[in-house]
Amino acid sequence: MDSAKHVSILVLSAALLSGCATSTVESRRQERMAAYNALTAEERELIDRGQIKVGMNQDAVYVAWGRPSQVLQGESGAGGVTTTWLYHGTWMEETRYWSYREVPYQGGAYLERYLDRDYHPRDYVSAEIV
Repeated sequence: MDSAKHVSILVLSAALLSGCATSTVESRRQERMAAYNALTAEERELIDRGQIKVGMNQDAVYVAWGRPSQVLQGESGAGGVTTTWLYHGTWMEETRYWSYREVPYQGGAYLERYLDRDYHPRDYVSAEIV
């Protein structure tokens, strides 16, 4: 087997293994079982469906939604400390533009105009929990 095939197999293996390591409600529940068991039956039911409600503690939110993309510390007006969890999402922004390609024609060539597209990932805050 040549080195290019070895590299391809290694890259594919790494991609498959990283896909298997995704965090789920079940894996996070197992990780924080004591905190999960301390919640009310209503809260556990919501968490099992991946939902949260006002008043849940950080462990409950973590089990339901996973690790936040960003954690911010701040101060409230009363001199207390606030913690804000931000969850990010991504969408693909399409950019359209005219381009040209060379097309063979009767022993020569001409430029054909066509509409091309590029896609760029754009992040946004999908949820903010204080």
